[in-house]
Amino acid sequence: MTQVIARIREFIREVFLEFKRVTWPSRQELMNSTTVVIVVTVVLAFFLGAVDIGLTKVVERILR
Repeated sequence: MTQVIARIREFIREVFLEFKRVTWPSRQELMNSTTVVIVVTVVLAFFLGAVDIGLTKVVERILR
């Protein structure tokens, strides 16, 4: 049991050490990245929606 607790402590210590090495983005970089992700997601959603509607109409015409 003692060995398990020691391993957990070591893991947590290493996690904190890794967090110190991380290069965190600035607030502006984070906002820009978030904006890009949202815009790309919306554009892709509209594109896939249009493709879905188009293919649905094609399949409906074929099945009639």
